[in-house]
Order: sequence, then structure tokens, then C-alpha cells
Amino acid sequence: MTEPERPYPDDVQHHLREVQELLARQRVVEDLVHRQDMPRHELVETLVHKQHEAGLRTKLDGLHPADIAYILEALPLEERLYVWNLVKAERDGEILLEVSDAVRESLIETMAPEELKAAAESLDADELADLAPDLPPEVIEDVFQSLDSEGREQLRAAMSYPEDAVGALMDFDMVTVRDDVTLEVVLRYLRRFDELPDHTDKLFVVDREDHLEGILTLETLLISDPERTVAEVMQSEPVISFTPEDEADDAAQAFERYDLVSAPVIDSEKRVIGRITVADVVDFIREESEAEILSQAGLREEEDIFASVWDSVKNRWAWLAINLVTAFIASRVIGLFEDSIEKLVALAALMPIVAGIGGNSGNQTVTMIVRAIAMGQVEQSAMTRLLKKELGVALINGLVWGGLLGVLAWWLYGHVELGLVMTAAMTLNLLLAACAGVLIPMLRERLGADPALGGSVMITALTDSGGFFIFLGLATLFLL
Repeated sequence: MTEPERPYPDDVQHHLREVQELLARQRVVEDLVHRQDMPRHELVETLVHKQHEAGLRTKLDGLHPADIAYILEALPLEERLYVWNLVKAERDGEILLEVSDAVRESLIETMAPEELKAAAESLDADELADLAPDLPPEVIEDVFQSLDSEGREQLRAAMSYPEDAVGALMDFDMVTVRDDVTLEVVLRYLRRFDELPDHTDKLFVVDREDHLEGILTLETLLISDPERTVAEVMQSEPVISFTPEDEADDAAQAFERYDLVSAPVIDSEKRVIGRITVADVVDFIREESEAEILSQAGLREEEDIFASVWDSVKNRWAWLAINLVTAFIASRVIGLFEDSIEKLVALAALMPIVAGIGGNSGNQTVTMIVRAIAMGQVEQSAMTRLLKKELGVALINGLVWGGLLGVLAWWLYGHVELGLVMTAAMTLNLLLAACAGVLIPMLRERLGADPALGGSVMITALTDSGGFFIFLGLATLFLL
């Protein structure tokens, strides 16, 4: 008999199930105890509650902050707040950084100013800058006053850059060395640390004014003769570095292209002021990907899955209102051809196919264009070339698949002209979808708007109304 497969220690789904089972067991047992009529009922009920609470707290104490954040996001609000209150106070700051913006808001609302201040003070300046927009101004002011002069300067610098800039991602925890010391001295210096900063794969070589002169990788440090100097073994050219004003998207692409783990961030005078790590880049890419997915669906921001009805309504209503308008327009387009549909009922069965295929094709195109824009692979000057390419793809797909549907329509309804109209309508609607899929995101980017925002919604609306009009219009002209 084989043993059941045991979960990996980092199986967050397993941890979530365990917490949910503990919460469910607690509810059942406490409900049974509550119904019993026994001596010292309140004392027994309190002891049972504390026993389950201790089990939950022990489970949470052994989890990574990111796993606790995942669990909190997956629990309904009442259970989420209960579990949150069981987390050790010294871990509050780390967990608040890991949870989504929407869930963070629900947790912060339950915390007293003293708790928020303690959580914020446990974070480094770069981490505090990420959390600061969600904290009350008075808490930020108190925390700012509690920092030393260096910490204040770092916090002020980190908060001065936009979210999509390298400066907003960089951290200040790094190791720098001089080029005139030996590797043995560097090794002795590193041994003085309790631990190195996360994702330290290289040391930054600077002069006395902190100007970047090169990098010393840990691999080079370990395999080289300890008697050699840093200047003899360091890499001085080329050194990939960034400025705080650089686009975070560009940094992410550089990390992917050159397989970077960390890179220095320098100011205009080439002084090292921080670093950016692969962890920062991965977090940025994930957030951008989630934002893009939400934008395509017309959602303004990430939504807590267990948020109140009113909060969810506020997040979704804008594009639903637009959908209502476009759906009404599509219905009026159909209304223009009521007489045609009454004379040839087959039109009512076939027209959703034309609109649906056009919408799918348009969404494929807009997804490819938005991705290329995000990757920095498309310039505005390429719009004409991309439009020609997508029109060519749409023309071939329209003739092939439209022709197939035309044959099926002919076979089903015994009407050759209906098959030809089906083919022509499919081809024209795919051409319309291709134009929209290229022009909508690229024109939005040219105007300074998010190219992904509502792209799928607009494409579907256009291909629905356009598809109905093209198909029913052609049918009216050539069949009736």
C-alpha cells in the first residue's frame, strides 16, 4: 500500500485548506458547546475557543508572509479579519506589503493608528514608500518623524517617483566596496554581516564619492586569489545600470534579456543611490499583467473578491454603462432590418455567427498589439505596416472560414446566394475587426491613455453592431 502523497512545504493551496478546515472545525465545535447545558458553560466555551485559536495561531506562525497574504485574500471578510487578528504584530508590515491593494484597504480599516505606526516602522524606507499611499496622513507623519535623517531622505526619494519608474522599485539595502582593497579584505568585511541583502549576486565598486566604477560578482570574489585587488578582477565595462527616472518596463525587459539578478541605480552624476532586484521586477511584471487583464475587461482597479456589493458595483458600473449603450445600438441595427428577418428567418440564426467570429478575431488582434506595446516592440510609425499585415490575415481568414460557413449555409438552407452573403459578411467583419484591433490601442497610446483599457469591450461592441449591419445589409440588397 502506497503512502498518500504529502504536500510540499510551500504548497499554499494546502495551507489555505488547512486554515479553512481549522476555521470550519472551530465553528462546528463552538456551536455544539454553545448549545450544551452544562455547569460553568461560559468557562468551557472560552477554553474551547482559546484552544482552537491557539491552533490557528501556531499554523500562521509557521507560514511565510506571502502565504498568509494569499490566505487572507481567499477568505471572506469576517474570517479574514479574524485570522488577521491572530497574526503576530511584528509581521503586520510584511503581510500588508504582500496582499493586494483591495484587501490591504480592508485590513488597514480595522487597525488602530498605533498598530499602523508599529507596522510601518518595521519596514525599510523603500517598502514603506509602497505602503504609504494607503496609510492615514497622520500615521505617515509620525513614522517620518521617527526615522533618522538618512531614512527620511530615502523615504522622500522613494515617494517622489511615479509608480512606473525605476525609482519607485529600487531599494537602498546594498553592499559597496572600494577598488583599492584586496579580495581578502572584502571577504572579511562580508563576514561582519549577519546576512547579506536579499538577491545579492554582486557588489558595487565605488570611489569615495560613491561614483560607480564597476561590479564585483560573488562568483569572481570566491574563485579569485584573495591577494588580488578589487580593481584587478572587477567588471568595469559594460555595467548595466539604471537611473531612477528610467521606465520600469525598460528595466524589466533588460532583466529578462540579460538574466540579471540585481543592478545598480545611479543618479545624474553616476553616484550609486540604490539597486533594483529581480524580485522587484517580478512584482512589477505581475502587477502590470493583472492591471492589463482588468483593463481589457473595463475594470478600473483590482477588486477584492469578497468586497461589499456596493464596492463591486462602483468598480464595474462605468463599462457596463458603455456596454448598455453599445448593446442598445446593436439592437437598433437589428431593428432596421426587421422586415428582412421576417422574410428570411435564416438570417436570425446566422447573424450571431458573423458577429461572434468578428469579436474573437478582433480580441486576438488587440491582445497582440497591446502586448507588443507593453514590450516596447511597437512604435507609432509602425501603425500602417501592422494594419496592412492584420488586414491580410483577416482577408485570408475571412475567405477561408467565411467560405466554409457559406457552404454550410448553402447546405442547410439550400440557398446559394445566402452562402455567398455569409462569406462576404464574414470577410468584411473580420477586416473591420482587424482595423479596430490595431487602431484602438495604438490611438489610445498616442493620446496618452492606457492602450489596454476597455479594448475587449470596444472591439466586441464594434464587431457586434458592424457585423449585424454588414450581414443584414448585404442580405437585404442581394437576397430580398
